[in-house]
Amino acid sequence: MSACTFPAVRIGTESLNSLEHKTAVHAAASGELVAWQQIASAAQIDQAVLAARAALPEWHMTAPALRGALLQRVAALVEAQRESLVQIQMQVNGKPRFEANCDVSDVAACFAYYAELCREGDAFASAPVPVPDTSVAARRRYEAVGVAALVVPWNFPMVTTAWKLAPALAAGCTVVLKPSELTSPAEHALFELLNQAGVPAGVVSLVNGGAPVGAALVAHPMIDKISFTGSTAVGKQIMRSAADGLKRTTLELGGKSALIVREDADLELAVQLAIGGAFTNAGQMCSATSRILVHHSLYDRFMKDFQSTVQALIVAPPSDPTSAMGPLISDAHRSRVQALVEQGIAAGAEVAFSGQLAGTVGSGHFMAPLVIAAPDEHNILWRDEIFGPVACVRSFDNDAQALAIANSTAYGLVATVVTESEEAAAKYETQLRAGLVWINTPQLIFPQVCWGGLGASGIGRELGLQGLRSYQELRHAVHLTTG
Repeated sequence: MSACTFPAVRIGTESLNSLEHKTAVHAAASGELVAWQQIASAAQIDQAVLAARAALPEWHMTAPALRGALLQRVAALVEAQRESLVQIQMQVNGKPRFEANCDVSDVAACFAYYAELCREGDAFASAPVPVPDTSVAARRRYEAVGVAALVVPWNFPMVTTAWKLAPALAAGCTVVLKPSELTSPAEHALFELLNQAGVPAGVVSLVNGGAPVGAALVAHPMIDKISFTGSTAVGKQIMRSAADGLKRTTLELGGKSALIVREDADLELAVQLAIGGAFTNAGQMCSATSRILVHHSLYDRFMKDFQSTVQALIVAPPSDPTSAMGPLISDAHRSRVQALVEQGIAAGAEVAFSGQLAGTVGSGHFMAPLVIAAPDEHNILWRDEIFGPVACVRSFDNDAQALAIANSTAYGLVATVVTESEEAAAKYETQLRAGLVWINTPQLIFPQVCWGGLGASGIGRELGLQGLRSYQELRHAVHLTTG
């Protein structure tokens, strides 16, 4: 991809050029210039929101089946453009090919799922509500909440965009999308497909920029709904801003999740799930199961196998077909992760072992996977979200202790349990403080299954029927039936 310049704002096929300045987008694996992006001004953000407001009545009144047909066209276009979308994510994020390919599959599946909900129509139909008074009849229905601001992160740019955009459009909302300034080419590519699919002008707009642009967008008085994925700290700021207008919010925030390996676990499976849970996307995911709890009877064997597997991981650019882990997103982020590691070690954490970087990493933002053994529960590496390839391992004696340790966190997004006992699995499923629990499986995410967490991991749910409902308001009507 050549170093093109993306406009500050895109409203359908119209582009608004920057009145202020532009910034560069760099490839995570090499540091090379990928593109320039113009930064939206306050006036241009206002234009985008006003366009969404103007397009809302007609889009809201469009039959769900027609909205679904459009979403299905988007899904088909994503599949048709799979290779180019994979290449963009390999270049901008530095994802290995298999990770970038999985992301594109998730995007297509998400649009297809909400297209199907629209075609079925049940989620949009009014329904009777039983009431004790026979002289009246009550009904409920769901209506679009209005104009939605979608603020998405850099770690899974197209995926998190799809998780928000597909249900918002299905619900009848119009949207203004703010991608991360680090990975915006991914969203611009998706925006092109939306135009090709025939999304009416104003229904989806895109504004470029960093935190100031995001803050201005969510604070706009004509925004009705905010959906944000990012850090817990920024989520709190958005929640404060949303309070002024009582705006509806969905906040998908941080995590510090546990992987629990019981005494009856399949050890080979446990090691593979630990690798995937801690080092997929170079650990840059809110669902990283970076707190690994292993029953004391398996601990030594687990650590031996975990070490050999970690040290066999090939950390390399996506151009290397054997790459199993890519770079961190930027030099600034790598410096942050390294500083947290140094802080944790200074406080007493000990490195058990680490992986190796391939000789082809060059000037990219790479970091070798790191494993910390038995850190103190108050150590920052055990307690805080690091958002990098750092895993901590501790042992436990029984299920009660494992549950207590796993639940001793401000977060509550996901958890993974490895066990051969159905009884134990059921216990963990109900007693783990997490929005989603995987039992003996990798981090499979289906658009039919809701995503979201407890506590500091956020508010609300994405995906599934509840993901659609988050862009709708529940309304009721009561009618007199007798004279």
